[in-house]
Amino acid sequence: MVNDVLAAIKRRRSIRAFTEAPVTVEEVQTVLEAAVYAPSAGNQQLWHFTVIQNQQLLADLNVRAKAGAAQIDNEHIQQLAKNEKFNIFYGASTVILVSGKVDGMAIEADCAAATQNILLAAESIGLGACWINLILFAFAGEAGKQFSQQLGLPPRYKPFYSVALGHKKVDSVNIPHRKKDVVNYIK
Repeated sequence: MVNDVLAAIKRRRSIRAFTEAPVTVEEVQTVLEAAVYAPSAGNQQLWHFTVIQNQQLLADLNVRAKAGAAQIDNEHIQQLAKNEKFNIFYGASTVILVSGKVDGMAIEADCAAATQNILLAAESIGLGACWINLILFAFAGEAGKQFSQQLGLPPRYKPFYSVALGHKKVDSVNIPHRKKDVVNYIK
């Protein structure tokens, strides 16, 4: 028997093609509600979520992130960054930036749990989503400080992850093979 949660987990895929339809306020609130119910170390809840729907700002973040990514020592990332047609957000109408307080107990894990909840909640309401780490390159150096201020990040918070969110252009049904020998039982 598969319940709704397990069904959403098994159905969820990284979506990289979105329609131009905007994500509604209600849809954003639904996925953010799931995010704030994620576990956090010591129940500190030291995360912050920034919803970005301003297309010019998303375009600026895309350009800056690609410029930063082009400088790292990874051939695959460099190729993506140098591709003028590549958009790190895949044309999504909404991006949710997941930030955390830098001195949080296990803030990266907390933000990762919240990000996973966003992905699962999006799938459960029929939206597409993709976990995007390339955005982090936009927050390096002086440009990063400017973006942090422009986005209203609280003091001592930094971005850890982001999610491209939108309406799926195609309903993905491809289920990649899952490795079988990844569990040990010790009784």
